[in-house]
Amino acid sequence: MNYEKALKDIDFLLSESKEKKIDMVVTYLHDHVAHYNWVGIYLIKSNMLKLGPWRGPQATEHTSIPIGKGVCGAAAKTGKTEIVDDVKNDDRYLSCFLSTRSEIVVPIKKGKKIIGEIDIDSDTPAAFTEHDKTFLETLADMLSEHICTD
Repeated sequence: MNYEKALKDIDFLLSESKEKKIDMVVTYLHDHVAHYNWVGIYLIKSNMLKLGPWRGPQATEHTSIPIGKGVCGAAAKTGKTEIVDDVKNDDRYLSCFLSTRSEIVVPIKKGKKIIGEIDIDSDTPAAFTEHDKTFLETLADMLSEHICTD
């Protein structure tokens, strides 16, 4: 995966209309990174994570997650990226799909305020590297400029 090219491609997508931006980024990630089996963006509304655009083989039942609950809630509470190499060994994991083996959750911040997060599942154990972390944290910074907060 050429992460530098991906950031340039995504920067172009972010120049599109505001309504389509996040959806196009989610689609891009899902379609261009082989080990990103499910990609979603959660936005914080009324102190809850609310699922926005997503791509994957099926929908998740976790469309609303309290801050502090699960891996997503933990990332939203601490503001730190969470990488879980094997979800079967992490009690915080809110099971979505039987095929999921690893997860990365990257907070999206405006200043110090958490406004959302990128949530990605993989069917491969330990799928997410430091390159994924750096790439997705850079992407989260880019997305923060295009998300309206309540």
